[in-house]
Amino acid sequence: MTDLSSLLEQAAASHPDRIALRLDDLTLTYAELHEAAGRMSALLASFGVEPGDRVGLMLPNVPAFPIAFYGALAAGAIVVPMNPLLKEREVAYYLGDSGAKAVIAWHAAAGEAAKGAADAGAQMIAAETPDLAGLLDGVTAPDGASGRGGDDDAVILYTSGTTGRPKGAELTHNGLVRNATLTSRTLIKNHPDDVMMGCLPLFHVFGLTCGLNGTVAAAGTLTLLPRFDPAKALDIMARDGVTIFEGVPTMYAAILHHPDADPAKAATLRVCVSGGAALPVEILRGFEEKFGCIILEGYGLSETSPVASFNHPDRVRKPGSIGTPVEGVEMRLIDDDFRTVPDGEIGEIAIRGHNVMKGYWNKPEATAEAIRDGWFRTGDMARTDSDGYYYIVDRKKDLIIRGGYNVYPREIEEVLHEHPAVAEVAVIGIPHPELGEEVGAAVALKPGASATPEELRAFAKDRMAAYKYPRHVWLVDALPKGPTGKILRREVQPPEEVG
Repeated sequence: MTDLSSLLEQAAASHPDRIALRLDDLTLTYAELHEAAGRMSALLASFGVEPGDRVGLMLPNVPAFPIAFYGALAAGAIVVPMNPLLKEREVAYYLGDSGAKAVIAWHAAAGEAAKGAADAGAQMIAAETPDLAGLLDGVTAPDGASGRGGDDDAVILYTSGTTGRPKGAELTHNGLVRNATLTSRTLIKNHPDDVMMGCLPLFHVFGLTCGLNGTVAAAGTLTLLPRFDPAKALDIMARDGVTIFEGVPTMYAAILHHPDADPAKAATLRVCVSGGAALPVEILRGFEEKFGCIILEGYGLSETSPVASFNHPDRVRKPGSIGTPVEGVEMRLIDDDFRTVPDGEIGEIAIRGHNVMKGYWNKPEATAEAIRDGWFRTGDMARTDSDGYYYIVDRKKDLIIRGGYNVYPREIEEVLHEHPAVAEVAVIGIPHPELGEEVGAAVALKPGASATPEELRAFAKDRMAAYKYPRHVWLVDALPKGPTGKILRREVQPPEEVG
C-alpha cells in the first residue's frame, strides 16, 4: 500500500459499519466517510483539480476535514493543511507559494480565505456544515484509484525556521503511510475498538498523522473536539469511552489543573501520548497519579512526518526523555559540519529514514542546507544517556511554542517592520505558566516617530492569526547587537512587569 487514501479504503472495506468520526451527536461510519470522500474527489475534479494539483484545507476539527483530506488525496491532489485562523496575507502566501488551485475553507474563515485565494489566483470552496452536507449533495463518487505513487507528494506542510518565510515540507504517500501505521502498530498499539480523542489540530502534523491517519490505519474511532477545553475534553472521555488521548503539554497541564477534574471521567483511558514540546516531568507525574494512565512522550517535526523517536511501550520509560528512534528511523547528534559528536556531548539531532521529507517545496537551497546524505538536521540540541535515550537540551532555532502552536519570530518581526514608526524589532518567547511561552516584541522606533505598545500590538493583531501576534510589546532605545550588527535575540529581556 502506497497511496495514503488507501488507508481509508481498507478501513471501509474491513469495518464499514464501525464509527470512524464523532462530533458530539454527529457520527460517520467508515462506509459513510469513504463515500463522502469519494464525492469530494468528484467535486474537486469538477473545479478542475487534477492529479498533482495542490488543494488547501482551512478547516477546524470537524468531520469536514477528514472528508476533504481523503477526498483531495483520492483526486490525486497534494493537500496543503492550513490553520483556519490565518488572515488574508498568510492565506495568500500559502496558496501562492504552493501554487494551489483551490482551498476548502470553513465558513467562519471564508472571508479571509476568499480574499487570500483571490490574491493567489485560487478558487475558494466554502464548507458550511460539519459533514459538508449540501456541498456534496447530488455529487457521485467516481470509481478508480488516485494514480499517485508512493514517492509522490501527498501533503505539503508549511513550517519555518527563524529566517525568511514559511517553507513547505514535502511529505510523501510512503512516508506518511508508514509513519501512521508504525505509530498505530508499535507505539500506541491501537485497534478497531479504541476511541481516540481528536483535540490536536488536524492541520498540524501531530494530529494529522498520529490522530487521524493513525486512527484510520487501525479502523478505530476519532472523537473530535474543535476547540480544546479541559472540562469538555473530560466530558467527551466519559461520554465516548475514550481509550487514547494525544496532546501537547499545555493540554495535560490544563486537564490536571482544572478545579473540577474528575478522574472517574477518564477511567477508560488506556494510554496517553505527549509531543509538540517538552512535557515537564512534574506535569507528567501529577497527571499519571491523578488519572492512573501512563503518558508516553515522543518527538518529531513537520519535516519527519512527524514521529522520529518515542518512549516505546515495551521498553523502559524515562520521564523527561524523548525516547529512542522508532522502527526504520536513525538518529544521531552532529556538529555544524554534520560530524557525529563524541559520546556524552551535546549535539544537534539529525534524522534519517522513511519519515524524512522529500525536501522543501521549490526551495532547493534550503533543502540542501537541511538534508545531507539523507540526514535531516532538526535545529534541536540534545544529549543521550548510556542506554541511547535522547534528551532535548535546547532549541537551536529561536522558535516559540505557544500553547502547542509554533510561532516564528521572523514572521512577526516582518509584520511589525511594516509599521511606519518601527526601526528595529526583536520577537522572543516569554515563559508562561499555562501556554508554555507567550510572544513578546521589543521595538525601537525611528527617530522622531511615535507609537504606543498598544498601537503596535493592534497593528500585528490585524495582520496575523490570533495565536501569533505579540501579547506583550515594549519600547526600547536600541536592541542588543553582535559585532556584525546582527540583533541578538537571546540578549533581549522583557520588562520586569512582563517577565
